[in-house]
Amino acid sequence: MEQIEFMINHLMHELIQKQQADGKWAFCFESGIMTDAYMILLMKVLDKKDDTLEQLLVDRILALQTPNGTWTSFPDEKAGNPSATVEACLALLYSSKFHNPYLLEKARKYLSKNDHFDQANPLTRTILAIFGHYPWNHLSKLPIEFFLLPKWGPVHFFDFVGYARTHLAPIMIIHDRQWMIHLPNYDQVNEWMPQTKSHKRFSQLLEEKITPFLPRDILRENIHHYATEYGEKFLLDRIEPDGTLYNYMTTTFLLIFALLALGYPKNHPIIEKAYNGLVNHYVYPLNFGAHIQEANANVWDTGLVLHALIEAGIDLEHSTIKKGRNYLLSRQYTRLGDWAIHNRGVEPGGWGFSDCNTINPDVDDTTIALRVLTYTYRNESNKKAWKRGVTWLLTMQNKDGGWPAFEKDTGKAWQSFLPDLGSKIWGDPSMADLTGRTLELLGNYTTYANQSITINTARKWLEKNQKKDGSWFGRWGVAYIYGTWAALTGLAAIQTPKEDLTVQKGLKWLLSIQHSDGGWGESCYSDQQMKYVKLPFSTPVQTAWALDALIAFHDKPTKEIRAGVDCLLKLAEEKGNAWEYPVGSGLAGQFYVYYHSYPYVWPLITLSRYYRKYRIDHT
Repeated sequence: MEQIEFMINHLMHELIQKQQADGKWAFCFESGIMTDAYMILLMKVLDKKDDTLEQLLVDRILALQTPNGTWTSFPDEKAGNPSATVEACLALLYSSKFHNPYLLEKARKYLSKNDHFDQANPLTRTILAIFGHYPWNHLSKLPIEFFLLPKWGPVHFFDFVGYARTHLAPIMIIHDRQWMIHLPNYDQVNEWMPQTKSHKRFSQLLEEKITPFLPRDILRENIHHYATEYGEKFLLDRIEPDGTLYNYMTTTFLLIFALLALGYPKNHPIIEKAYNGLVNHYVYPLNFGAHIQEANANVWDTGLVLHALIEAGIDLEHSTIKKGRNYLLSRQYTRLGDWAIHNRGVEPGGWGFSDCNTINPDVDDTTIALRVLTYTYRNESNKKAWKRGVTWLLTMQNKDGGWPAFEKDTGKAWQSFLPDLGSKIWGDPSMADLTGRTLELLGNYTTYANQSITINTARKWLEKNQKKDGSWFGRWGVAYIYGTWAALTGLAAIQTPKEDLTVQKGLKWLLSIQHSDGGWGESCYSDQQMKYVKLPFSTPVQTAWALDALIAFHDKPTKEIRAGVDCLLKLAEEKGNAWEYPVGSGLAGQFYVYYHSYPYVWPLITLSRYYRKYRIDHT
């Protein structure tokens, strides 16, 4: 217990020291090289000369090249990742800070073998087409007239979830015009590119499936004109105060290209503000270069850190808590967003992920902010904010009983005809991680537990969606450990007994995958293959998740729990490679996240709960 108490205090101290003056925490939201590569390309297109930033981005891309000459989307990905390798090579070849093409020879051989070049995901191939290195007619096309389908129809644009829409909309405009730009050294880069094989047949198949839903006069020029205007307005209406589109780097990148395709000049104020928004808010310096974050996670990280510090027993009147709480209160939503299309008549009250996000709230950020505010519920202003947040959260429950991330009841069967970017990208279905974490909030922080149809339908959803082996899949973390932890802690919060069959299966599964060192570790391959894949080593975050679930159902520490805690203490002290393994998921097989905050907050939460629950019984 002395070791545990020491580590709790150590982690608390480190976190308190990292708080910024305005009360937030700004850890890095680190993913692969995609956004770094896109930023280099964007700088070239807009004629932005920033030698320092460009060199830092090149340094990071080169630092992440594997001995095979390729790039991967997660550390243990075998051979290479086609999309990451294409993106890295494209950016380096166009960069004025890269002078050694020999370093790309192995990458070119990799891309030339086994159709790897054509196996790059549709977004990567779209970028290639924009720069003239891939035929537009080899790409699947969603006709621009799709914008005009009525929301009351069986098929419409708002069947997609918000983050998918804000990527698709600019692509639809760019693809409609087959817009291309040739940079000065286009010929040399094009000569380097491997040859492609045609995907035209699939593109035609997609259009055949979608076209019957479009208006009969789809080919009329005025319909096309109205659709283009709609798409342009859709994008402009969703630009955030910092100039970015929906607070994502990739959507902002595509927004700029869509505006250029529509005839906006490179120095247009909207384009300038979007570019400056990326430079001012998304660049994060690292030990080896710099990274362009896909988004900043300031609201999420601030909520998590405050939650962890409170779990660890910090005084609620501590200045750290007060400043952080005030920051969270300032980021509660007051504007309606696209979420209201499927959730009419509800006042805004949720929280989003990023610092400047004002129209795209999500369930997870809302639950974490509410956990923090619960402890100051007696304060009238905090009570009002808390009630607005809980009301919004409850109305976001899907018809099937589970919770989505961003928008309720999206996702349709027809989306299966779209390119496969993972089973979870186009819609926003109920997920075990969101459902479990919401139940954990309702059970432990509100008076709704065991009193509401909301609770019962969510419990039934979890029971129905448990895998045969006892696990649950988690959408926004890696992957089955994450989902199982969220589901079990949610069930524990609503007083589901340990003897319950669903609980027993979940606990048994967690114990069955415990490593010999006492910890837990799961590969990003799990997310890609939709089945649990063991990581050869334990990670501090996944170990903390698994332990937290076990602690929730055991009145006394078992030998497995004690072994797990010993492992967690060791991992937290060492801060080795396991500390940096990405356990956040964005896009299956392509986009994984190393949250720099996670190895602090999740071990702190778990160790604090262990200490509080077992310090008397521990021997």
